[in-house]
This record gives sequence, structure tokens and C-alpha cells, in this order.
Amino acid sequence: MNDIEIADLYQELIVDHSRRPRNYRRLENATHQAEGFNPLCGDKVKVYVDLENDVVRDISFEGEGCAISKASASLMTETIKGKSKAEVEQLFSRFRDLATGTGDGSGLGKLAVFSGLRGFPARVKCATLVWHTLRAALEQTANIVSTE
Repeated sequence: MNDIEIADLYQELIVDHSRRPRNYRRLENATHQAEGFNPLCGDKVKVYVDLENDVVRDISFEGEGCAISKASASLMTETIKGKSKAEVEQLFSRFRDLATGTGDGSGLGKLAVFSGLRGFPARVKCATLVWHTLRAALEQTANIVSTE
């Protein structure tokens, strides 16, 4: 597979998760939740987590945003189900490093699709908003998370 085919595959993954986001719903039995907002482009997200014994039993999100933010939220929710808080924190760090261009995406699976953000610094906040919101939910931070 050449670089153009890989880029097309990645683009298809982002478009698919943006148009048909997984886990897009209100989680009625959530033990943790938080809201996030990106004033730069208007992305808004609410993350719901059902945490038991420090393990993510279920997770969902609601909100409005660009294709990057919705795809990031969708892929994030698929990736962290069943993970411990410590594993989620490691994934958060790896994803942030990948998006900002300081990491290689190893161990991120499908989330590595966001490696293309390196060339678009303004879009990094679109992809990381949901991750920062998840972190606030797990820490039970009361304020709305902002990318500014």
C-alpha cells in the first residue's frame, strides 16, 4: 500500500466516524460526566462515563462539532471501553503527543489516523477537546473544559 492509499484509508475512517459516530448518546447510568467547548471553531461535547473499580465500563458522548472532533470522540469511546483510568491516561498522553507532532502513534491503533493533524495545528484542538473533556470527567472537574 502506498502513502496515497493509506491517506485515503485514513480519510475514509475519519469521514465514517464523523457521519456515523459510535457511542453517540446520553449514557443514563453515567457515574462521571463533563462538558467541553472549543471557542475557536464552536465544537461542543459532553462526555458520559460509567466507571466501576477504576475501569471504564461504558462511555458515550453528545455534542456538535466538525468532522475531526466527532471522529475523535467516536474513536476514543471505542478505544477506551474496558480500560483502567491509568490506561486511559496513557492513551491520552500518546494521543496528545501524536496530534501535536511529538509522538509516533505507537500503541494507538485506529487513533493513529490523526497523525495527519501535525500539518494543521488549528485542528489539533478539534481532535483533543474530547480527550480533555474525558480527563475532566474522570477527575470530576466541575468547570466546562475549554481549548483556550
